[in-house]
Amino acid sequence: MDIETAFHTVGEFGPYQKRAVTVLVLAQVYMACQSMLIVLVGYTPEYRVEKQDGGSSGHRELQQHVIFTEDVDSIVTEWVLIRQQAYKVSLAGSLFFTGLLVGNVVFGPLSDRIGRRPVYLTGLFFEVMFGYLTALAPSYEVFAASRLLVGLMNGGIGLVCFVLTQEYVGKSYWAMTGTLTSMIFAVGIALFGALGYFVRPWRTLAMVANSSGVLFFLLSVTLPESPRWLYSQGQTERAEEVLRYMAVRNGSNATNLVLQRVGAAKPGGPVSRRGGVLQLAVHPVLRLRTMVLMYVWYCCSLVYYGLTLGASATSGSRFVNVAMYGLVELPAYPLCIYFINKSWAGRRKSMSSFLFLAGSACLCTTLIPENSGSLLSITSLALLGKLMVSAAFNIAYVYTSELYPTVIRNAGLGVCSMSCRVGGILAPFVPSMRALHASMPFTVFCLSGLSAGCLGLLLPETLNRPAADTLEELSGPSGSRVLENKALLYEEEKLKSNHK
Repeated sequence: MDIETAFHTVGEFGPYQKRAVTVLVLAQVYMACQSMLIVLVGYTPEYRVEKQDGGSSGHRELQQHVIFTEDVDSIVTEWVLIRQQAYKVSLAGSLFFTGLLVGNVVFGPLSDRIGRRPVYLTGLFFEVMFGYLTALAPSYEVFAASRLLVGLMNGGIGLVCFVLTQEYVGKSYWAMTGTLTSMIFAVGIALFGALGYFVRPWRTLAMVANSSGVLFFLLSVTLPESPRWLYSQGQTERAEEVLRYMAVRNGSNATNLVLQRVGAAKPGGPVSRRGGVLQLAVHPVLRLRTMVLMYVWYCCSLVYYGLTLGASATSGSRFVNVAMYGLVELPAYPLCIYFINKSWAGRRKSMSSFLFLAGSACLCTTLIPENSGSLLSITSLALLGKLMVSAAFNIAYVYTSELYPTVIRNAGLGVCSMSCRVGGILAPFVPSMRALHASMPFTVFCLSGLSAGCLGLLLPETLNRPAADTLEELSGPSGSRVLENKALLYEEEKLKSNHK
């Protein structure tokens, strides 16, 4: 039997898979805390500088004369990162996102080559170690370097963790596990805001937030390798062992399960040598999909983070603001679960529609006066746009993993995530375009959402279609709709067998 039939026999989402997925999904809380750490530990309180004799002097002299008027313990108060040194707070955040970008590119292909489990466990272990280095950093330079390293690990294992949540279960549950991953990440952001309220000293906050990673690492040690990855690599016997283990833990009788032998990528074999990131540019089908998906991910990130900067710049408690930053995303995920599993919507139409709605919401903001007090204010429309782009972002994760074969899935996700990080890096510069015209930032977000929605319609639908495991399965009579062709062939074979 093939891998999909095996999952139907073993149980697509049995008790064992539920426990394994729960561990991986809850690990998103830890990753969210690391992602949002700089927001609270880099907080700049109000301060005043006493008059200095002899005029201006260096930073060391400034440290002796500055007085912080708020009772706040942060890296700003400890290392006096104000005035000419204030850029270092943003720099630490940028270094984290730079690490995310590099981690996406490096860890994706690596996990496709040596396996999901070793890359995930190694990355999580070192992220925890570097997280403690952040909390114990004796200087800003060590702190900044540790944030770069934490970002590197976070970006890599985030992708591998997402892929594992899908490859442990049957394809019909991919949308649900992908949505749960994104939802728990948003919950993690809100929980970090609450944690910051109760734990104020920045070193203690960094230590407590990082300690949850130790628990998730210990829980993850018992997780098996992905049976889909093993099968795609030609390691059929190991894949059978994992599936039989799942069957026993699920209470299934499929202990004599035997998979169909395939001539897939054995280490050092011809398919293995042709695999890797290069295939995303060389393979005609993958090239088209990667170009479209990279632009979609870039626009999702640009609009999401751009709107977040505008919508979250409100007065009030910083802890409440951080919590709301996560909670505002939660309504998007039930919408995703509902629409992407409907035959009349699916992945492709749902993602494009949410992008269209995000762009339309941004367009409407240009038609409303600045100080409008009505229900349809600029702030409410910006939050609506963020809600819509959050939904599109979540679908993009699920949809992308289904569009790439197993042997190159992490590499594809890594390249798409790289373009996503580029959008996140550029997003803070878009609001500065307000100097040209007040509506210019929202015009950029509008055009990005609408254009990405149009391009997304060029991709094939994957709902209820067989998933590709090897590159050979993408070789169909027509290029861009390979998964659809495969499904049609499957249906034709089924019809022929019925006529016999």
